[in-house]
Amino acid sequence: MTAKIVDGRALRGALEARVAHEVEQLSREGPVRLIAVSVGSAGASDVYLRNQSRACQRVGIRFRHDRLPESSTQEALTAHLHALAADPRVTGIILQMPLPAHLDARAAQAKLDPRKDIEGVHHANLGKLTRGTAVLAPCTAQAAIHVLESENVPLEGAEAVVVGHSEIVGKPLALLLLDRLATVTVCHIATRDLAAHTRRADVLCVAVGKPDLVRADMIQPGAAVVDIGINVVKTEDGGSRVVGDVSADVAADAGLLTPVPGGVGPVTVGMLLRNTVFAAQLQRGHSSGLTS
Repeated sequence: MTAKIVDGRALRGALEARVAHEVEQLSREGPVRLIAVSVGSAGASDVYLRNQSRACQRVGIRFRHDRLPESSTQEALTAHLHALAADPRVTGIILQMPLPAHLDARAAQAKLDPRKDIEGVHHANLGKLTRGTAVLAPCTAQAAIHVLESENVPLEGAEAVVVGHSEIVGKPLALLLLDRLATVTVCHIATRDLAAHTRRADVLCVAVGKPDLVRADMIQPGAAVVDIGINVVKTEDGGSRVVGDVSADVAADAGLLTPVPGGVGPVTVGMLLRNTVFAAQLQRGHSSGLTS
């Protein structure tokens, strides 16, 4: 058996085509505008910010990056977020992580306007996620679900294992799988026998940040494996490359596998754009949801 390798870039392209159509419709009432807020030097996040800008340009969303000084206080960040919330020209806001150590990220996220919180990190949006009524949910978790559904992976009744329990990927992904009536197990750093759980999975989603965490002998043959990890490792020639959490040998036994890079990552960008459209629709009194 050789796994089908998911083309995340193709899935993103299809999402972007639909988003562009919706943006064109919404722009008749005014531009769709996304603001990314960072504090201090973004460092590695600069790449992500550039990708956001390019993706927005492709679909007609206006993008702006507000970089606040490294020395910004919690009060200054809150004031900036409140100003964006009050500005009717702003339809989406991203608070770029990580924040400097002297700032409280959760407190800052709580100051976002839930209707403009396109990453779904405000407690109101996370609360709706637990009730199965979320419109704006964490983009990476949504991307993993979109991959599975686009590839027609059966989720109802499936044994689904999520490795990793972060607030922005593992936990929301588990909830989204439960909404689809999968039987969900969540594994984490205190799980005693990880392989005992992963071998049962019809659907295995891994989001930890540890290269080669899951090997071929840890999966059920034919399983759908969604690798969400992103790790930079050194190569023998002194360079570096990006890999996921799942070992390359898994491809020989899995039924479906998302590559890293080129799998969930591009789809996450598509979900960010989709959520920006959803946010604009909410604020303008339209029903949320892209037309097919």
